[in-house]
Amino acid sequence: MTIEKNLSEAAVAPPRVRPLRVATASFIGTAVEWYDYFIYGLAAAIVFGPLFFPSVSSVAGTMAAFATYSVGFFARPVGGIVMGHFGDRVGRKSMLVVSLLTMGLATVGIGLLPTYDTVGVWAPVLLVTLRFIQGIGVGGEWGGAVLMAVEHAPERKKAFYGSFPQMGVPGGLILANLVFLGLTTNLSSEAFLSWGWRVPFLASAVMVIAGLVIRLTVDESPEFKEVKQAGADRRMPLVEVLRDNWREVALSAGAFIGINALGYIFMAYLLSYTTAVLGLSRNLVLTFTLVASTVWLAVIPWASALADRHGRRRVLMTGSIGLVACAALLFPVIDTAEPALILIALLVTAVFMGIVYGPIAELFSGLFKAEVRYSGASLGYQVGSILGGGIAPTVATALYASWSSTTPITLYLVGVTLISLASVWLVTRRPG
Repeated sequence: MTIEKNLSEAAVAPPRVRPLRVATASFIGTAVEWYDYFIYGLAAAIVFGPLFFPSVSSVAGTMAAFATYSVGFFARPVGGIVMGHFGDRVGRKSMLVVSLLTMGLATVGIGLLPTYDTVGVWAPVLLVTLRFIQGIGVGGEWGGAVLMAVEHAPERKKAFYGSFPQMGVPGGLILANLVFLGLTTNLSSEAFLSWGWRVPFLASAVMVIAGLVIRLTVDESPEFKEVKQAGADRRMPLVEVLRDNWREVALSAGAFIGINALGYIFMAYLLSYTTAVLGLSRNLVLTFTLVASTVWLAVIPWASALADRHGRRRVLMTGSIGLVACAALLFPVIDTAEPALILIALLVTAVFMGIVYGPIAELFSGLFKAEVRYSGASLGYQVGSILGGGIAPTVATALYASWSSTTPITLYLVGVTLISLASVWLVTRRPG
């Protein structure tokens, strides 16, 4: 009887979960999506102004390009809401496939766009439309990737495994910078403006296909399976989140504003500022960003493992205080125009970004019960992204244009990082 019972249990037992495989798949797929998202930011800093807004001044063109960049952020909550709804009702895995396809098609479409000289005003209109679609794709991506990693993870290693999709952000940035650096190094300025800028967008098609193949091989989240088997899934998860968990949504958005604003200044605006205002070499700045992004990527899993071992509150508070200091010092150091000092400033900023960005994924997912987790975590993250990185490059460009000084930008960054410090302090006081 014992042998028969064991054989019976073995027959119905679910396959052994491989959290590292799931987390790695989340990292690769997320890196592909963020590569798509970041090449737009780099192109906005370098070429979109003259190619899509040539009838205005260079400053106004840069502002217009960054404004289209911000459109993607305003679309991200739409993606988070729609894919969060179906992610809580249909499954995490299926939404990850949908988000990757959405992002990939929009990115390739941008690479095929005619410029203003060819179709006039339709060029920026189409650019904004495709950027909005990009935002929908990446808005649905983050929640699903994080939940797949965290919900497959062992109980005492959730922050570490949850950091894998977080690593996809600097991973995508590194890939985007490598591609742009290769093109700007090997092409003349005329060739790059003529056709070279399209290459990173069109190359996305190959990476999207690879990402889809990887994502289709992983199993659905075990916690979501339990919800479905128990019949506990909600008909309108977003409504329940807004009714019962609005405080958690607000605090998670607040906790994310600072690092997201500082991150997008780091990833997008600095390239425009250091080349156009300080006269530094574009390739030098791209190289510095590449090096700093590598440090950012390396710190994320290390800080997340520390959060599993010593508690996320201690790690996140340390990182958040460090980000306030970085916000205060970043532009004063950059304005020295000394390459060595600029590199040091970027490296220090990258370290504290990694300390916060790694463990914050597990923190957000832990704020919501499994039935509404995709909707809740996505909404908080994406609202924070609008209020943070969504407007930061545009705000920075406008502030410098108005004051001809980076002091207002510094005050702005200190303000948003202080908001996040307060939010992290409040949200990490909660049990769990």
